[in-house]
Amino acid sequence: MKFTPSWLREHLQTDASTPRIVEAMTMAGLEVEHVDDPAAKLAAFSVAKIVSAVQHPNADRLQVCQVDTVDGRKEIVCGAPNARAGLTTIYAPIGAYVPGSGVTLEARPVRGVVSNGMLCSARELEVSEESDGILELSGDLAVGAPAAEALGREAVIDFEVTPNRPDWLGVAGIARDLGAAGVGKLKDLSVVPVAGAFANPMEIRLDGSDACPVFAGRLIRGVKNGPSPAWLQDRLSSIGLRPINALVDVTNFISYDRARPLHVYDAGKLAGGFIEARLGRDGETLEGLDGKTHQITTEMCVIADGSGAIGLGGVMGGSSTGCSETTTEVFVESAWFDPIRTAQTGRVTGITSDAQYRFARGVDPEFVVPGLELATALILQICGGEASEITVTGAPPAPPAPIAFNRSYVRRLSGLEVGPERIDAILRDLGFTVEAGQVTPPSWRRDVEGKADLVEEVARIEGFDALPTEPLPPMATAIGGVLTQRQRRIRTARRALAATGYAETITWSFTAQAKAVLFGGGQPELVVTNPVASDLDAMRPSILPNLIEALGRNARRGFADAALFEIGPIYRGDQPADQATMITAAFAPRTQRRWDGRDLDPVFELKADLMSLLDELGAPTASLQIDQSGLADWWHPGCAAVLRLGKQVVAEFGELHPRVLKTLDVEGPVYGFEIAVEAIPEPKRKATKTKAALKLSALMPLRRDFAFVVDEAVAAGDLARAVQGADKALIAEARVFDVYQGPGVAEGSKSVAVEVTVQPQDKTLAEAEIEALSARIVAAAGKATGAKLRA
Repeated sequence: MKFTPSWLREHLQTDASTPRIVEAMTMAGLEVEHVDDPAAKLAAFSVAKIVSAVQHPNADRLQVCQVDTVDGRKEIVCGAPNARAGLTTIYAPIGAYVPGSGVTLEARPVRGVVSNGMLCSARELEVSEESDGILELSGDLAVGAPAAEALGREAVIDFEVTPNRPDWLGVAGIARDLGAAGVGKLKDLSVVPVAGAFANPMEIRLDGSDACPVFAGRLIRGVKNGPSPAWLQDRLSSIGLRPINALVDVTNFISYDRARPLHVYDAGKLAGGFIEARLGRDGETLEGLDGKTHQITTEMCVIADGSGAIGLGGVMGGSSTGCSETTTEVFVESAWFDPIRTAQTGRVTGITSDAQYRFARGVDPEFVVPGLELATALILQICGGEASEITVTGAPPAPPAPIAFNRSYVRRLSGLEVGPERIDAILRDLGFTVEAGQVTPPSWRRDVEGKADLVEEVARIEGFDALPTEPLPPMATAIGGVLTQRQRRIRTARRALAATGYAETITWSFTAQAKAVLFGGGQPELVVTNPVASDLDAMRPSILPNLIEALGRNARRGFADAALFEIGPIYRGDQPADQATMITAAFAPRTQRRWDGRDLDPVFELKADLMSLLDELGAPTASLQIDQSGLADWWHPGCAAVLRLGKQVVAEFGELHPRVLKTLDVEGPVYGFEIAVEAIPEPKRKATKTKAALKLSALMPLRRDFAFVVDEAVAAGDLARAVQGADKALIAEARVFDVYQGPGVAEGSKSVAVEVTVQPQDKTLAEAEIEALSARIVAAAGKATGAKLRA
């Protein structure tokens, strides 16, 4: 919504400056977005008068002018053909930035004569797009007067209108709020009725729906349409509206001045002797004033005559009844249209006219007839003619109900110390009716529904800066953390898996009973009595089947290498203890094209992701044992394993059995893991939350390789763990790098090669110390796994 200070002063008696108006609007809750102030842009420019103009000695088309300016008399070189003695124009001093030409003036000689400034054209000041010479102003203007004032250029204030304040879509509504805020005194906004000279020959009909509860109109004959007067064109042009003709300009002006959209029809083009507001009919179309043909639905409000639809109620008129310069008889419409229906019509048709914007927010229903009277007076004043009597069909919506209001509620709710007289004065200035213990909102304030809304009105007019600043009451600090250990682990797991490249899914806690049986579930007590779907009739014993099917759906749509995870509950029985929270992930690897033909083993990729996640969750990964015994039958034998801590199963991982994938109709292979959140032990509570100091040794590490012969049933990981435990202070890492079975190794045994990284802390190790450490390593390996050093 845009307006100018001079337009505001038509309704508000004030001498407030533009910055003061903007400040008051902001404090009253009107969000000012932008102020385009020509006075600031043209601050360096002022009125000047040419005293003399003589031919330039070195140029035929230049004149040397003596000019009286705000800075005294200046000699200025000018090439404009209309530069002459006695001309009043606009002067730009040295150092001024000229917006139309994009240059900053400097004192430079022009053909040997220094020009001490510039005389400006309309184009150079961006007052007009074209100009034949320098500006010619009235001789009555005083030398030194500001250019913006001399050119009649004023600020344009643009602000955002919140949906609950449709009255701000008219300048009069803004003036009312600013008057209440103390910026000035609101002028009389009442409208003088125009007496009808004859009966209205046009019948007005309503279909009884909620689309248009009230419709008023009158006929005006003998009008002479044409360009609107200068004052009206200036008003519309100042806010960016293009003047069209007097009849259209009047309706646009009232829409912005009083937030009252109207429409004017060429009465000579109306058919049937009636005009009707009704719901649309199937198959109807309308050629709008925007030049487009719009399909009408049965949910739209249509204005129709004997020929059919001639407009969309509250949105746009049709081209068939539009006014032109040949129009001599008009029918003026002033109605109230349902906001919701109007907003929906705008969305469906894509029309966002000024009328639609206002009706969708709620126009004042009590201003239907006054708005029509105001339009009539302006049309008669500008276009002449005589008006009929007004016909009103229907009735406006009921006015807002009174609100019981105790003035002490202002203090209680806002903390403001405002006296009862001041409260009543604010509400009356805003148009509310105040009587004893009741306050009735005006017809244009249907957003006020209770006493809290009344307090808000008092607070914003009194000034939000007057609200007391008091600290919130102290609250006792909660004991312990906000999240439980389980909740923290779930949050950590979600972030860690997402960072690794897995995408989170949220699937049903149900699955088909046949699929549940594949994963150890499907018991009768876990079958749902009233399932949401026939294939979701059992509580899931595992999240894996849901993830596997999701991978299959992705593969069928061209995403064959998806990696998914879900964190949620599984159900092993119908008792509370049978429910567990699982972190489950699955992916379907696809062979990548490599130059060397090598391919990474997906099982070890999966294991790396699993161990990294367990580290993040605080699990004691160094103490976990990998075991392939006791695996569930949905895992592929030899390609899966269990992670145990003692007898407790912490996680399972590996390749899913091809039999399971075939049943689920998913092409393999598919790899996955499941972590039981509750099986991860609580970490030992530390004495302090502060992290231990980082210890880095300045000494070079050394590496030694050991080849052990062990029974082929011994896990290589167990051997590496035993080696690393031989001296925790010196051994930084023990890593298996080779496993061999064949000639040179007894049948039933295997050779496992371990690389040991030794990190000295205080001093470089002597050869004897290294040999002693090696002996301890061999002894620890032999004791834990029966390993012997390979000869």
